[in-house]
Amino acid sequence: MFLRRHFLSFGLQAAVLSAAALTGLHAQAQAWPAKPVRIVVPFAPGGTTDILARAMAPELSKAFGQTFFVDNKAGAGGNLGADIVAKSPNDGYTLLMGTVGTHGINRALYNKLPFDPIKDFAPITVVAGVPNVMVVNAEVAKSRNINTMADFIAYAKANPAKLNMASSGNGTSIHLSGELFKSMSGTFMVHFPYKGSGPALLDLLGGSMDVMYDNLPSSIPHIKSGKLKALAVTSIQRSAAVPDVPTVEEAGGPSMKGFDASSWFGLLAPAGTAPDVVLRIQQEVAKALNSPAVKEKLLSQGAIPGGNTPADFAKFIDAEHKKWAQVVKASGAKVD
Repeated sequence: MFLRRHFLSFGLQAAVLSAAALTGLHAQAQAWPAKPVRIVVPFAPGGTTDILARAMAPELSKAFGQTFFVDNKAGAGGNLGADIVAKSPNDGYTLLMGTVGTHGINRALYNKLPFDPIKDFAPITVVAGVPNVMVVNAEVAKSRNINTMADFIAYAKANPAKLNMASSGNGTSIHLSGELFKSMSGTFMVHFPYKGSGPALLDLLGGSMDVMYDNLPSSIPHIKSGKLKALAVTSIQRSAAVPDVPTVEEAGGPSMKGFDASSWFGLLAPAGTAPDVVLRIQQEVAKALNSPAVKEKLLSQGAIPGGNTPADFAKFIDAEHKKWAQVVKASGAKVD
């Protein structure tokens, strides 16, 4: 009888403590945010990841009455910044602007990652999906008589290893788009990984790089100014932002059939972040993305606004792992 009473007492205490813990978590979620919130961008300023984070930060600041600020932590194809967030406290004050690279490609591309893209994060929502665009320096294209993607392929085959391909880093969709293009077109270009799309674009604009498969939002101003020549978008369908630019499949013929290497960007928190906090952020992001001003701004840059639920984002990430594992295998790309 004593033992029975003892265990009943212990069980009651445990239940009380558990209820108190849950009440505490709920109260903490209700009080959040009580201080500024950091959005880690795992690439250098100037690229699409950075552009989208800086579009969201002021909207979230207005919605929650606290400052949301962007912190660029570039390196290792986005893995450096992602790892910082994975190992941060799960109190809702450190978020990640993740990408198809950090949460769709890198697990298959890198032999070893310092974090688990699935277990170490709480998905919040997709912010935007974008096609990539194959762009070349306009002056370089003119000097080499490259007017179409067919011209580019012919030049690349006639001049193996003489073209420099810039990317925002190993494992990014910009890198993998190029690797897939090389594999399917039978061409070879020398890959130069940067710490983000911004610095890679600077060298492409300067003429030291020849080609890039950039996210459309960061390249579109230079396409419109005439400094970059767009040869094709990497999505299955043309982009409404650049309707005259064909898809890789359209421009490349039978050998490029089925080519699809689009990008996406989404907010994530460290695993274990209070579900109430995650849901509140998702709802405010979705509201901002549906506002006419933000929606029009993203669409004009070639980005398709997101806003899906945390559960749907988690399912999407799982599907992206499977899809990109096949792309990495087909391209033969690997990073130690």
